[in-house]
Amino acid sequence: MNSDHIQLKKSIVSLLIQKKILVSDELIHVLNDPELLERLGKEVTSADFDVNLVFQWVAKKEKIPTVLFNPLEVVFSYKDIPRKRECRDFVSYLNARYEALQKMLQQRQELQGLTSISRVLEKKDKDTLAVIAMVNTKEYTKQGNLILTVEDPTGMIKVLVNKTKQDLFTLANDLVLDEVVGIIGKTGDRIIFANAIIFPDVPLTKELKKGPDDVYAIFLSDVHVGSKYFLRENLERFIRWISGEEGTDEQKAIASKIGYVFVVGDLIDGVGIYPGQENELLIKDVKDQYAEFAKIFSGIPHHIKLIICPGNHDAVRLSEPQLELYHEFAQPLWDMPNAVLVTNPALINIARAPDFPGFDILVYHGYSFDYYASHVGGIRNNGGYERGDLIMKFLLQRRHLAPTHTSTLYIPDIEKDALIIHKVPDIFATGHIHKSAVANYRNITLISGSCWQSTTAFQEKVGHKPEPCKVPIVNLKTRHVTVLNFGDEQGYERGGEE
Repeated sequence: MNSDHIQLKKSIVSLLIQKKILVSDELIHVLNDPELLERLGKEVTSADFDVNLVFQWVAKKEKIPTVLFNPLEVVFSYKDIPRKRECRDFVSYLNARYEALQKMLQQRQELQGLTSISRVLEKKDKDTLAVIAMVNTKEYTKQGNLILTVEDPTGMIKVLVNKTKQDLFTLANDLVLDEVVGIIGKTGDRIIFANAIIFPDVPLTKELKKGPDDVYAIFLSDVHVGSKYFLRENLERFIRWISGEEGTDEQKAIASKIGYVFVVGDLIDGVGIYPGQENELLIKDVKDQYAEFAKIFSGIPHHIKLIICPGNHDAVRLSEPQLELYHEFAQPLWDMPNAVLVTNPALINIARAPDFPGFDILVYHGYSFDYYASHVGGIRNNGGYERGDLIMKFLLQRRHLAPTHTSTLYIPDIEKDALIIHKVPDIFATGHIHKSAVANYRNITLISGSCWQSTTAFQEKVGHKPEPCKVPIVNLKTRHVTVLNFGDEQGYERGGEE
């Protein structure tokens, strides 16, 4: 390889780093081919150079399996600017949230005749109008009607939801404090009589994307390495399967086409997470727990991208958005050649190809889920913790991962609310509740990850029954989801498909 080729290879690798695109060892090896470098050189000089598309072209042209390249781009991973936080920062943070959700609601056709609360308060005549407001309080009258206090930057007003309007009343019962909604109604004396409530929600017209290549993505969560309840043997069976060493011919065929593995938080059990945890740990140092995690997951073939975000048991701040795992504790993960470490939440684009934009994957561990499973009647009365998909649908409708102030700990960013769902994902992946669930909402695939930990003493005490070792597998070409159960000692039990 001459000096020009070496310099060109360096330029391409530099572009990969700038674009936050991780490539496999196989691709780096391909770049040693002088003939291919000559072809790539023409593309690199192009103003609209897209390294993902070039590598896809190389794969097809040279008959190299496309799955070895597995294009990936981190679209959003939170970057924190250390600074002192003050009380007024919370005001700025909530104002930023309101403004972002207001823009989404303003695009809704139903919200005609939008006005501010201050103008509503000035009205003397009855009129039909709409406002965009944040829910401040909820209370019920003696007659059983619902009274909301809502606010916008101009003022506060009462909103009455009459129990005789059954569908609207049911909808309003599930409103949570601090969420931003559109309200359509008639004015009274310093009150609005609600006729409709509009959520930011995701568009009805969202396309169900299907990729051009037969590639699979896997979603794991809540591994809890270090716990005495950690199901190590089951996880090692999964590693052997994904490496093509076990399973039926059909299952091995799927394993050979896996391009991405997502681990959505709680990689380790941590230390000091709850009282008495030290009695339930086999590994009592978080560094050793992460080292053990890396040792196990290093068995995954290196051409498969391993995308990792933290959860509430990991050794990072509990407040959301959680930052990437700290080098100080989790250096073995950073050293893994196929690992991509992101924040919680994060948005990742995968499987991009010529004439195909790829899939946007929203990952969020789900620490806020506890609140909504117990406080929202529509979720609590229909399964609660058993229905992670209902919680995910609820949050998509609100376009926010933790709309209520007390549903999670958070850091107030004065410029933006990183928990807002700005870009509508193709796949929404979560964990935390230790139960696998798969559903579809407006062409968004909802996946709640399982766990790799048996029932703990605390879970048994509160009646929570986890479902460990279930692995949702998404075929990116068809969007079908298959669930394999690695807890079945007789084989890989196949779960339902969506």
